Amino acid sequence: MHIEQEMAAWDGKSAASIKSIYAAHKATDSFADDIISLLEKEACESGATWLLKAWLEDGNRLDQIQTAKVFGALNQLEHWQARLHVLQSIPYLNIADADCNKVYNFLRLTLVDQNKFVRAWSYNGFYELSRKHAEYEKETRQYLEMAMRDEAPSVKARIRNIMKKSADS
Repeated sequence: MHIEQEMAAWDGKSAASIKSIYAAHKATDSFADDIISLLEKEACESGATWLLKAWLEDGNRLDQIQTAKVFGALNQLEHWQARLHVLQSIPYLNIADADCNKVYNFLRLTLVDQNKFVRAWSYNGFYELSRKHAEYEKETRQYLEMAMRDEAPSVKARIRNIMKKSADS
C-alpha cells in the first residue's frame, strides 16, 4: 500500500499503526518527499508531521529545497498535533535566510496557541531561530522572560530547559 493510502486509513490515534507505517516506509528513497507532499493534505498532516519528526530524530536530514517546502506549508497546518510535530522538528532543520520570515510568522502564531504544548515548543522554536539568526536573540529573550511570568507551569518547565541549553552553549 502507498504511504498516502496508509495515512488516510490511520485513525489519528494509534501509536502502533503510525510506527508501523514509519517502519514500512522510512528506508524508501522518496520518503521525505512523500511525507512533505502530505503536509498539504489536512487529513494526513498530523501523521505526516509525526513521520517527519521521527525520521529527523533518526538522524536523517532534509535538503534545503525540502526544508523550504516544509516551511512553505506552515501556515496551512490546521491540527495542533501537526503544528507541535513541526515545532519539535525545528532543531533538525536548517533555517535559511529566505525562510526566516515564514518560520518567524509561524512561531508568532503558535506562541498564542490554545494548546500549551504548542506554546511551549513555540518558545523552543524561537530559541532555535535565534541560535541560527542572531537578529532574533533580543526578542526571544523577551518572550522567554514574559513566559516565565505568565505561562502555565508545564510551559515554564520547557522554558527552563531552553534557558539551561542556552547557558550551556
